Amino acid sequence: MTDALDLGRLGFETRAIHGGGGPDPQTGAVTTPIHLSSTFKQDAVGEHRGFEYARTGNPTRASLETNLALLEGAAHGFAFASGSAAEDAVLRLLGPGDHLVLPTDAYGGTHRLATRVHQPAGLAVDTSDLGSATDLQEALTPATRMVWVETPTNPLLRVIDITAIAEATHRAGALLVVDNTFASPWLQQPLRFGADIVVHSTTKYLGGHSDVVGGFAATNDSGLAARLAFLQNAVGAVPGPLDCYLVQRGLKTLALRMERHCTSALAVVDLLRAHQAVRTVLHPSLPGHSGHEVAQRQMRGYGGIVSFTLRGGEAAALEVCRRTRLFTLAESLGAVESLIEHPARMTHASVAGSTNEVPSDLVRLSVGLETLDDLLWDLTQALDGLA
Repeated sequence: MTDALDLGRLGFETRAIHGGGGPDPQTGAVTTPIHLSSTFKQDAVGEHRGFEYARTGNPTRASLETNLALLEGAAHGFAFASGSAAEDAVLRLLGPGDHLVLPTDAYGGTHRLATRVHQPAGLAVDTSDLGSATDLQEALTPATRMVWVETPTNPLLRVIDITAIAEATHRAGALLVVDNTFASPWLQQPLRFGADIVVHSTTKYLGGHSDVVGGFAATNDSGLAARLAFLQNAVGAVPGPLDCYLVQRGLKTLALRMERHCTSALAVVDLLRAHQAVRTVLHPSLPGHSGHEVAQRQMRGYGGIVSFTLRGGEAAALEVCRRTRLFTLAESLGAVESLIEHPARMTHASVAGSTNEVPSDLVRLSVGLETLDDLLWDLTQALDGLA
C-alpha cells in the first residue's frame, strides 16, 4: 500500500505518481476522486472527519497539496486559485512599513501586485538586479523583511544563485521567496538551497495542458505554514476540486514532459543562433550566458523557455509573432502546445516605463511537445519571411 512507502526516499517520477495519498481507501479508485461537496457531515458538534467546509479544506485539494509539497521537498503546501493568489498570500505575510526587494525582471503580474496593490497599503517596494549577493546587499534596508527571486526569470531567463542570495537574505533577517514556475520542481527545488518559501503558477508546467488556472506555495517553516493556512482560509482564494484534480493529473507526467521541453528547447536555441535575423538568444544552456554555471549546479536541465531579440527591432519581433503557424500567439507557457509572445506588449505591458520594462524587440517562446522538426520548420519560415 502507498501509505506504507517512504515516498521521500523514492524517485521523482514515483513521487509524482504516488505522492497524493494512493488509491481511494473506500472504493479502490487509483485516481484521486473529485470531491465536489461544499460541506461535510460532522459526527457531533465540533467533531468532523478532517473536513468541514470546502473553503477551509477539500479532500481533492489536500491530495494535490500533499503531492506537490512532496515534489518540492516541503513539509507544508497550500493550493490557491491562481499563481497571483498564491503570491498575494505570501505578500500578506508582510505589513505596512516592511520592505520588499523584487528583481528588475520579475514577471509583470508580480511587479503589478506588489507595487499597485500592496505598496499603496504601506509596503515599501524596491527592485534590484539580484544577479549577485553584492547587488542584493546594496538593495537591503533595516526594514527589509522579504526578498523575492525568480529563477530563471521571466522573460530574460537570468539564473539566480539561490544559495548565495539566501545567505545574504538571512543575514539581513529577511525571508527568501523563490518563484519556481519556469523551472518546476523537476528542474530544481529551491527549499534545498535555502529558500524559505517557494511559489508556483500551477497553470504552467505543473498543469501542463492549458486547461486549468492555479497557484501553490510551500514551506518547511511551521510558523510560516500556520500563517499561510490562515490566509488561505480567511481570504478564500482557493481552487475548486476539478482544478486541483487537473493539476495533480499534470504532475504525473511532469518529468517526461520536462525532459522533452528541455531537449526540444536546445534544438530551438541552435536554430535561432544560426539565423541571420536573430540578434541575441537568451537561454541558460549557452556557455556565454551569465547564469550558465549556476544553472549547471542548481538545475537538472535548462528549461523549455527560450527568448530572443531580432535585428529588425520591434517591427521584426511583431512580424515573427504574426507569421508562426505551430507556435500559437498567446500568453502563458509550459503546456504541451508551443506558444510565442511579445512580452513588451503582452505579459509585461503593465511594467512599461518602470525598472522592469522589457526590450521591445524581445520574443519569448514556450517550446511544447510537438514533433521537433515541425517546430524548427515553423520558426525557420517565420524568420525567413522577415523583410
